[in-house]
Amino acid sequence: MRERTLSVFERYLTLWVLFCIAGGIALGKLAPAIATTLNDISIYQVSIPIAVCLFFMMYPIMVKIDFTQVIQSAKTPKPVLLTLFINWIIKPFSMFAIAYFFLGYLFRDFLPGTEVLTNGEEVELWRSYIAGTILLGIAPCTAMVLMWGYLAEGNDGLTLVMVAINSLLMLFLYGPLGSLLLNVNAMPVPWETMLLSVSVYVALPLVAGYFSRNWIIKYKGIAWFNEKFLHWLTPVSITALLVTLVLLFSFKGGVILDNPLTILWIAIPLLIQTVFIFTLSYFVFSRWLKLSYQDAAPASLIGASNHFEVAIATAVILFGLSSGAALATVVGVLIEVPLMLMLVSLCKHTCYLFDDCHLVRESG
Repeated sequence: MRERTLSVFERYLTLWVLFCIAGGIALGKLAPAIATTLNDISIYQVSIPIAVCLFFMMYPIMVKIDFTQVIQSAKTPKPVLLTLFINWIIKPFSMFAIAYFFLGYLFRDFLPGTEVLTNGEEVELWRSYIAGTILLGIAPCTAMVLMWGYLAEGNDGLTLVMVAINSLLMLFLYGPLGSLLLNVNAMPVPWETMLLSVSVYVALPLVAGYFSRNWIIKYKGIAWFNEKFLHWLTPVSITALLVTLVLLFSFKGGVILDNPLTILWIAIPLLIQTVFIFTLSYFVFSRWLKLSYQDAAPASLIGASNHFEVAIATAVILFGLSSGAALATVVGVLIEVPLMLMLVSLCKHTCYLFDDCHLVRESG
């Protein structure tokens, strides 16, 4: 099979996140006024530095979407319907159930304390952590899943179509699902706030990406767009994410140092959720629907992975930069890359379960 590699930024994303955790904790301890001052530069409780960073996280993802290819989904409806069923019918509720069992019951005594949200409401920390996992669970990956599908020798065209459809659906379903599940978790969220967060961090980069993509391709050509422009954007997106994480951990450093196992308690349900969704999609539904390997792999990987950029953005605007919910979404970033690389490897080693495996191997 062809050898495909991640960029330096993507391959070592977990390592960069660890450095950001250490740097953020050090910043919070040695110079807490810096992070506080940056966070105070805000409009309507939206931090301007954070908003700028989050925009540059989202824009490179949105600019990759070719909306003319969405119509191709009609040619392969089964994998598209599968990923939509997994992402919007099963995944949000399984994430809530798994997170509530572990964080709200099994690990509850290990997660003591309360916090005050941006709206002044005081909640127990375990509820805040569950809220963060919910925001991850209702955000299907529309970014690095393109790389996961590529590395797994999947159908790149189909992956792009699924990314486009899920990006559009997030505008309409992310807010209602998030509000529903967060209210069930006894953390009421104003609809206006949820819609604002989705609009600012999804709709705005989407519109900017759509028009700038068309303009660049028109004047510079598709080859320049793919080979030069997108190559330049990749480190921009990751760098913006890492800067956001430094600020985030500068506020959460005290919590982490006082409760070093908190990261582990949050990571366990996230890991179980990811493996569960992948297993259900890849080994059960894909085989039941008789999908080809090249369709089953990306369809399953997009369901298993999370759009942590949107989850982090929403957690920050809803509950604050220093909230437990924001911390939980960052744990999702921490485990995303190594876990998804493991699932990519699992796909490649089990492609013999599908009829087209020999074609995939011969293509290499």
